[in-house]
Amino acid sequence: MLYTLADILPAVAASFGSGTHNPLGFVPNRDVVVLLIDGLGAELLARHRDLTPTLTARATTTLTAGFPATTATSLTSLALGAPCATHGIIGYSFAVPAAGGVRLFNSLRWRFDSATGDDAREAFPPETVQPGTSRLQDLAAHGVEVHYVVPEYQVRSGLTRASFRAPGTLHPAATLDEVRAGILEVATHPGTGSRFAYAYFPDLDSTGHIYGPESSEALAVLREIDAFAAGLLTDLPDTCTLVITGDHGMIHADNAVDLDTRDGLLRGVRLIAGEARVRHIYLDRAEAAADTLARWSAELAADAHVVSREQALDEHWFGPTPPAPVIADRIGDLIAVAEGRSVLLRPEHEPLESAMIGHHGARTPDEQLVPLITSR
Repeated sequence: MLYTLADILPAVAASFGSGTHNPLGFVPNRDVVVLLIDGLGAELLARHRDLTPTLTARATTTLTAGFPATTATSLTSLALGAPCATHGIIGYSFAVPAAGGVRLFNSLRWRFDSATGDDAREAFPPETVQPGTSRLQDLAAHGVEVHYVVPEYQVRSGLTRASFRAPGTLHPAATLDEVRAGILEVATHPGTGSRFAYAYFPDLDSTGHIYGPESSEALAVLREIDAFAAGLLTDLPDTCTLVITGDHGMIHADNAVDLDTRDGLLRGVRLIAGEARVRHIYLDRAEAAADTLARWSAELAADAHVVSREQALDEHWFGPTPPAPVIADRIGDLIAVAEGRSVLLRPEHEPLESAMIGHHGARTPDEQLVPLITSR
């Protein structure tokens, strides 16, 4: 059976004696740190074993990120122990109700209209958008002390408020040295009480987006991460279990489809959300869905698989449990999933994202598979 990111924290909780669902077989220990390396794909790791001897040697299994394979969705699935059909962060961006219809909401940046648009935290409170209880809250209720080893801005971000939810001690960390120091600070306390820390490092993902996941620049970051892991594992006390994983992998885009210039595709379309590998298409009229699906499928036949919302839900793309109506309404009337190394760009509306070389979100092994690496 292939497990997912959503199985990690239930297994952590079980190792602390909170709950019995331990699908990953984590053994009890005083402290646990989960370190998420943004963009660490299992396929990337397998192709570059020579650069990653420590990570490769400690890899115990492979997980799936879940669909779509994108940071906002994956981090929420990790924190909630549930897929996005349950938690509702169904993509990088999606439509939300607004006066006169719908408005694009960027869940990663928690902004309206674009990644650089108006701050949505006040008008669209994170705790309302995602009201579910996180597994970190469960750990805190069980008496486990919660810590965060993350860039300082993240503890105030809309996504963190929506996903992780539990108050905790911050160890600001933007570099690998700072991540190492923060984790060791969490793990080297003299007490007998348990601690859990969520740690995060973004540079592999950001470098892969700019230069490509197999670029010399990205592979240099991967090499640095492995050296960091080797040093950390040497100094980490036996009373702390370290778990390392990723939120998605990445592909190098070779074929760009400019949606902004395809007038035939845009006819009858109110809003296009998502990202270059997974698009949510919202229509002016729901009754036009069949015709629009046929048009998109024909024009993008070589580049994408296009389905209706109903088909995606019937096939459980977003998780095995049917979503609540408010979550189902966030999903596009149509969904276009890029295939091969194609990307569905919107240069006019998304200039920053459209300039990227590396992308993720879709259903290929390069995007979906992430490693599970453990110290024990």
